[in-house]
Amino acid sequence: MNFYAIRAIYLFEMARTWRTLSQSIAAPVMSTALYFVVFGSAIGSRMGDIGGVSYGAFIIPGLVMLSLLSQSISNASFGIYMPKFSGTIYEVLSAPVSYLEVVIGYVGAATTKSLLLGLLTLLTATFFVDFHVEHPVWMIGFLLLTSITFSLFGFIIGIWADDFQKLQVIPLMVVTPLTFLGGTFYAIDMLPPIWQKITLFNPVVYLISGFRWSFYGVADVSVALSLGMIGLFLALCLGAVWWIFKTGYKLRN
Repeated sequence: MNFYAIRAIYLFEMARTWRTLSQSIAAPVMSTALYFVVFGSAIGSRMGDIGGVSYGAFIIPGLVMLSLLSQSISNASFGIYMPKFSGTIYEVLSAPVSYLEVVIGYVGAATTKSLLLGLLTLLTATFFVDFHVEHPVWMIGFLLLTSITFSLFGFIIGIWADDFQKLQVIPLMVVTPLTFLGGTFYAIDMLPPIWQKITLFNPVVYLISGFRWSFYGVADVSVALSLGMIGLFLALCLGAVWWIFKTGYKLRN
């Protein structure tokens, strides 16, 4: 394992984050803070509890997950797309660096940024809403698994994309709607029976449900099922990345 190469890619990506701190960290945290102000403090104080949890506290895991998913995809996709766009990707591919080391460097940096953003979002929430974390180890575990999985997903999108517009298509048109419809602002059992069944086809439901359980011990689906769905999506992303480097899809040409 070439740890020098991994370190070089990782530090290069992290340096880009520090150069664009307002865009990479401050903007997502501030936009999520607006949700806490509106839904947590203003609207949440006028709504009843959900599963014994105040509404303002109930939506915190969903809002953190909303920010985490979008930023994991965005950081990883932009990180690998820019070398493609500038042509420097060929220098990386021709260097004595394995595909695994390239993936670890880019995805590791995107995961680190996403974890930092998620923890800062939770810290910001403490200024607006009172909440607690019943299972902090599981909470960190869900954050880590989700960040790795969706950073890999973003890495795939960055390789697939031919222009900057395509980088935003899936995050804005697919992931964000699924997150809003995945129980961010409500519990699944609040829906009519037919919509409860339809919602279970939304993979984001399992992410938010497991993450919310780590906070309050309440969940829409079983924790084992949530972990299984994350593991399945992680395996699919790993398989897609392996196929991309094996075939040279959108890389060799």
